[in-house]
Amino acid sequence: MKTPSNDEDAIVLQGVSKRYFLQSQRAGEIKTALLHLLTFLRASRGKQPFWALKDLSLSISRGESVGVIGPNGAGKSTLLRIVARLAPPTKGKVTVRGRVSPLLELGAGFHDQVTGRDNAILNAVLLGLSRREAQERMPEIIDFSELGEFIDQPMRTYSSGMYVRLGFAVAVHVKPEILLIDEVLAVGDAEFQQKCFDHIEKLRQERVTIVLVTHDLESVKRFCDRAVLLEHGSIVTQGAPQAAVDEYLARVFPHATAGSEP
Repeated sequence: MKTPSNDEDAIVLQGVSKRYFLQSQRAGEIKTALLHLLTFLRASRGKQPFWALKDLSLSISRGESVGVIGPNGAGKSTLLRIVARLAPPTKGKVTVRGRVSPLLELGAGFHDQVTGRDNAILNAVLLGLSRREAQERMPEIIDFSELGEFIDQPMRTYSSGMYVRLGFAVAVHVKPEILLIDEVLAVGDAEFQQKCFDHIEKLRQERVTIVLVTHDLESVKRFCDRAVLLEHGSIVTQGAPQAAVDEYLARVFPHATAGSEP
């Protein structure tokens, strides 16, 4: 098992835990909360903590491709959000070395009323490019996304698949050193998915560090050097993708034959 070690690691998590508090109040109860503030505050203090990650330690080497698998609620997306600096850990230390390009949530960082072009430039700048560099990359981004004339239309007119096209095109054309992908490719059509996977393979050859969260176990076996299985916020096992996938399937389908998918 890999442990946090040296400067050759692009990502190091040491004893990382993340706590959320389960919301017991609904948005429609805001008026009641204002009218009965003391009661509301007392109820809020009684919220139950939920540990999405529990004392998790993991290191990922520069140029390594790692798949993160596990059931819903295992902590996979929380792990990526912490690596992307979108959420701070409650406990533990996180070290990330390199430019991070996250593709985590469909439409995250995009503004519906703004054109695809302006959104792409803005997001490229937020990912570390200068405005000039972002504008220079636009022909590649537009070509890869295949949005054509839609690039100059407001994104409120886009389908979910068009969001994915633009989001992925931006994420991979800002010259990332670390690429984080969380399931969003499942939204696109099969042809564009294959195009994305071909580009991921190209980035692997260029030694970009890739962390892929997905339920597509075949993609993990195909594209990843290592797989990490999470359950209830903790690492169950990690190692060769086939072995990790087999362990996952054995836990989900205990009566199935090891190594075969239902």
